[in-house]
Amino acid sequence: MKTISTNPLRLFAPATFALLSLFLAAPTPAQTTATPAQPTPPTRITSTPLQVDRADPASARIIPANAKLDRIATGFTWVEGPVWVNGSLFFADIPSNTIRRWTPGKGVSIFLQPSGYKGSAPYGGYEPGSNGMTLDANGRLTVAGHAQRDVYRFDTLNPEAPETVLADRYQSLRLNSPNDLVYRSDGSIYFTDPPYGLRKQNDSDPDKDLQVNGVYRIPGALAQKPGAAPARADLQLLISDLPRPNGIAFSPGEKFLYVDNSEPKKIWMRYRVLPDGTLADPTLLYDGTADPRPNGPDGMKVDVQGNIYSAGPGGVVILSPEGKRLATLLIPEPVANVAWGGSDRKTLYICASSSVYRVKLSIAGEPVTQSMPQSK
Repeated sequence: MKTISTNPLRLFAPATFALLSLFLAAPTPAQTTATPAQPTPPTRITSTPLQVDRADPASARIIPANAKLDRIATGFTWVEGPVWVNGSLFFADIPSNTIRRWTPGKGVSIFLQPSGYKGSAPYGGYEPGSNGMTLDANGRLTVAGHAQRDVYRFDTLNPEAPETVLADRYQSLRLNSPNDLVYRSDGSIYFTDPPYGLRKQNDSDPDKDLQVNGVYRIPGALAQKPGAAPARADLQLLISDLPRPNGIAFSPGEKFLYVDNSEPKKIWMRYRVLPDGTLADPTLLYDGTADPRPNGPDGMKVDVQGNIYSAGPGGVVILSPEGKRLATLLIPEPVANVAWGGSDRKTLYICASSSVYRVKLSIAGEPVTQSMPQSK
């Protein structure tokens, strides 16, 4: 296995990296909140041979022998939450409080700022922006608000349109900082809620209202009318025993829900989805705690054959549906999240610290949804 040189700051899970960077590399709170982020100049796309740690021969069906790793954009601080929308990749740069848009041939532009915290005073924390994003069955962009402490939706692809808040409280207490989210075909949303978007990013944060770092379900989210208040009484807490739930995804056919946990144990869990949307039979799918490579479990997606692609130690960890590690795509920066893109959904886009990468694979990713309605 080839050893990749790494900045010492980036030898940690996202939360630890964020705390260290707050003192050593990140903008000050005043800059993070008050200084508008500048559009990123077009990045010359650079390609290198993809480095792979192959753990099982079955990985040959997934990763071409001559696969290339393209860096399509760089110059950010901690990129997250990618989603492919109408031929463009949307992603969050959390410290700059922005959602950005990369379009082939045009480069990166700012779609939304602020994307999370909207207060007038400096935020005073490292991650004021939004986090994970997805699309609903009507193609509407849905966002884990992170420092905004909610889940919200755009009803058209217009950053100036009002946001529809889908969830912000559980039993009258504010959510911690919604991190990642996924729709089920019944129109409900499942989302994780660790404390990484709070100022102190831990359970002792004075603004943390909930004791639990939970996984929740919003029944009927798809049917919520634009601008309507969230149905707070309907929000369901489904998982309460993971210290740091993070990435979340359904298996093809939605028989299982996958949730990973970033720390202290680096684990991927599988839950059986019952007809009413609740969960049963928690099962440890894979434990990567002993892997000494930098970073931990974070955002994940699945392909049409049920394989799981997740941020994890060393880059992008690929697991079989049974939980066997098939390979790790070795990325030169710690990975936060991934998304399928392109017309055939065989391009995996990778958000990794300061840069966005892509790699062409052999199996198509599970579709998210249809096209996003345009602004009227």
